[in-house]
Amino acid sequence: MEEDRLNSPHTSAISLEIFGHQLQFSQDPNSKHLGTTVWDASMVFVKFLERNCRKGRFCPAKLKGKRVIELGAGCGVAGFGMAMLGCDVVTTDQIEVLPLLMRNVDRNTSRILQSHLDSSSFGSMKAAELDWGNEEHIKAVEPPFDFIIGTDVVYAEHLLDPLLQTIFSLSGPKTTILLGYEIRNMVVHEQMLQMWKSNFEVKTVPRAKMDNKYQHPSIHLYIMGSKAQPLEVEKEGQHHDEEVPEVGSTDKHGNDEDSESCSGVDELEDCSSKEVLEDRKIGAGLEGGKLDDWEARRCGAMAARLLRDIKIT
Repeated sequence: MEEDRLNSPHTSAISLEIFGHQLQFSQDPNSKHLGTTVWDASMVFVKFLERNCRKGRFCPAKLKGKRVIELGAGCGVAGFGMAMLGCDVVTTDQIEVLPLLMRNVDRNTSRILQSHLDSSSFGSMKAAELDWGNEEHIKAVEPPFDFIIGTDVVYAEHLLDPLLQTIFSLSGPKTTILLGYEIRNMVVHEQMLQMWKSNFEVKTVPRAKMDNKYQHPSIHLYIMGSKAQPLEVEKEGQHHDEEVPEVGSTDKHGNDEDSESCSGVDELEDCSSKEVLEDRKIGAGLEGGKLDDWEARRCGAMAARLLRDIKIT
């Protein structure tokens, strides 16, 4: 039984503080489904929201009551980030992942509502089945949504078109799309970017706008909207820490604010160099025996990259 597996030694829990609440996300890295693992991009996503929630588009006053759908939610980390800012979130995945996702939704919702900390801004979270391209599943969640979010949903070429069509089906004229993912395949990365830019206005979140700790050169965040409804541009007098600039815009010193996003083909060599430097810093921490949880996770990702091309015969 699936429920038996959720309480077996195969499962583990990731602890993550979000907006002052210590949440626990059960995961099952040993299952046959990628969605049962907490991936690092989801942590970068919620920590980006946490840093940028004081003013601007991500403040609770603007998000209260907004409808959000999370695609390929897995363990539901990103969805909780939006719910804790006041959004009503439908977090979705395939049927095989739902038991774990529902467990995380129920336990963490209870944890937030029973906390002695202020939980008045919490919206709502519910889980639903959604296979990309399934018209019945899409109709059941009652689109359109104000926000469509997802982290680490793109890892293979054959998923790009179903994801795009599902986003279209869930969108209205003013829907904002927030996606985060870690680059693992450059071919898929380039195809994905071309697809996004052909269909949406795309902004890349510079690393300077992310949480100082929860970031890495290979992990990217994108904010997208309809070409017919351009995304909000930062207005004079707004806090630079709270708003994400236009892709390709320059700061007051004339520097390209998007220069470290490594989102273009011409920047791939630079992006790779930054990954190497980041990995060296983590490696130095490993030698000193002073890794925190996030550094340990990135150390594991570094090891996976080093081993992915090794074949054992």
